[in-house]
Amino acid sequence: MSTLPASFQHANKVALSAALAENPDNVSNDSDTEPGEIQEVDMQAQAEGIRTVFSHPTNFNVKHPLYSSWTLWFDSPATKGRNLPQTPISSFPQTPVPQTPGPAAAMGWMEDIKKVISFESVEEFWGLYNHIVPPSQLPQKANYYLFKEGIIPAWEDEANKLGGKWSIQLPKEKNRSQVDKMWLYTMLAAIGETFDPHLTNGEASEPNPQSLITGVIVSTRPQFYRLSIWTRLAPSGVPEDDQLRERIEAVGRHFKTSVLGYPESHKLSGPLATEVEFLSHKDSEKKGKAAKKLIV
Repeated sequence: MSTLPASFQHANKVALSAALAENPDNVSNDSDTEPGEIQEVDMQAQAEGIRTVFSHPTNFNVKHPLYSSWTLWFDSPATKGRNLPQTPISSFPQTPVPQTPGPAAAMGWMEDIKKVISFESVEEFWGLYNHIVPPSQLPQKANYYLFKEGIIPAWEDEANKLGGKWSIQLPKEKNRSQVDKMWLYTMLAAIGETFDPHLTNGEASEPNPQSLITGVIVSTRPQFYRLSIWTRLAPSGVPEDDQLRERIEAVGRHFKTSVLGYPESHKLSGPLATEVEFLSHKDSEKKGKAAKKLIV
């Protein structure tokens, strides 16, 4: 039995049907078919030749491309100061990922962040996800960074330097059983491009609209987990930024209600807990001094 939610099981069935429809070699060629008549397809027979990541995590032959390509990065105390990558991958085959040039590449702390793998399809994502250690089992002070390919998970990257992040901080003991699901849903929302209403609501007028989202992060700390959504832009507070502010706030509301599953009016309480809040990277550098937060 599949352990995936019903919605994802349905999505896999749809993907399989689409793959079969795109493979005319397996369609029955009945000479008695009248012109214009739709030929019957033996779905069971065709399915036997289709291998997805659900049936074979390494040798699947069907790929459904994502809107963007993504790269998973990882760091933990075990990777500090090591020359060889130490990743939480168990058996999924890795492909070489070229180093990305940029200002952050010269920073000492970036030397401790290891690139795990890049992927560009739904099947590759599930192959990766099924072979990495979940956040609930990571050591303290470990981080997963899932960023669009070519973007370094650092403020200094060109795609991030004008942006900010939505984040939520959750007490560890109360959320240990939920954090893996929260992280999975956060990644799915990111690679499925559902965070930004500019894309999902058809508000974009340009032919190839660019999402606000550059990456997502999960961090484990001794007493809490932190989930973050990074954006390429942040509102400055001037009236001209009202439309951008509304768009940024919509990302936060989607994160809180649709991804994390909290009611919009829900308020977190207790030590170590924070609301779902947004800070620009520039304000984050101020360490709370005159920082302007958005809260949903």
